[in-house]
Amino acid sequence: MDGKQYSRRRCLRAAAAGGLGAIAVAGTRPALAANSLPEVNIAGYAYDRVRAIQDGRLDLEGFEVRFHADDIYNLNRHLFGPKRTYEVSETGLIPYVTRYANEDFRAYTLIPVFISRTFRHRNIFVRTDRGIEKPEDLRGRRVGTPGYGMSSHTWIRGFLQDVYGVKPKEMQWVETTKSSDGGKLNSGFGKYFLPKDFPLKRGPEGVDESELILSGEVDALITAIEPKAYTDGHPKIRRLFPNVRAVEKEYYKKTGVFPIMHVVAVRKDFADANPSLPKKLFSMYSEAKQAAYDDLEAAEVLKVTLPWVNQDLAETRALMGENFWPYGVKSNRKELELVMRYTHEQGLAKRKLSVEEIFHPSTLELIEA
Repeated sequence: MDGKQYSRRRCLRAAAAGGLGAIAVAGTRPALAANSLPEVNIAGYAYDRVRAIQDGRLDLEGFEVRFHADDIYNLNRHLFGPKRTYEVSETGLIPYVTRYANEDFRAYTLIPVFISRTFRHRNIFVRTDRGIEKPEDLRGRRVGTPGYGMSSHTWIRGFLQDVYGVKPKEMQWVETTKSSDGGKLNSGFGKYFLPKDFPLKRGPEGVDESELILSGEVDALITAIEPKAYTDGHPKIRRLFPNVRAVEKEYYKKTGVFPIMHVVAVRKDFADANPSLPKKLFSMYSEAKQAAYDDLEAAEVLKVTLPWVNQDLAETRALMGENFWPYGVKSNRKELELVMRYTHEQGLAKRKLSVEEIFHPSTLELIEA
């Protein structure tokens, strides 16, 4: 591998100078002309960090890009289902790892573009009348969760054990069959590889996590969403960490870990037929992220609808570095090793994968400039 670096600013400068052709109307691309380039369909959320791909400012050399905005439930359904609609798609990293390990899923390979990531300390909710004041108080408690195997929940169990010494087996898990936000559960209640005596049970049919905690069936919730009981302002429901931003920043200071949720996958038959594609995609996604950085940096006219965005950006970079959302295996080795460890230790994957086996070989040494 050549450790090739990609300049994140190069394509954006070319676009500003007109070197990338006409810019399409936001969210669209020009119609395909006769004898046009082969089409590649890219699917994912319409983040700021992919907007330059979505609106046509950035080209993918040798291909005509079609961007399809969708949510993770549908993205995973297309990717793991029989249709495999998109050549390139965002997907959940942990769902991919578990299917790779448990079902020999090889239809897609990954490129180290970690398109969604977030801290998850904010996603633990507790009843105020159960004496739960700190993470250690969760030992022996009943914890509701809409999908035990979800990415966010895996990370939360991981830091509860690594930072606070609270092991998953020390809590009583209740897996709900629905979510209080009305969305479809992405976990799928798949096969787990847990000890026979592991304290996990299915909750009452048709009862969501918010109803569970309000009824007193559980003492706490671990959930990727804000449960309805919390958003409704119920006085008996609060976050475990009231000063959550400070706690998440302290976690990063101690560990250097910025949890990864979603990654970009490429259909293997398409990558095999176009061996230069994975590297080109890495470069394009990196350029698009730089465009988002540039918008955050705008000071004279704010391009992001937050009044203190410049101050927040400066504060984030002071803590996490200039490129605080890095792509590439080398720049994310710590997070990736944790994913492999957590999925195996927590009974989601029947074997511990290596980092290298899930990524396209041509992308393992890629780094951003």
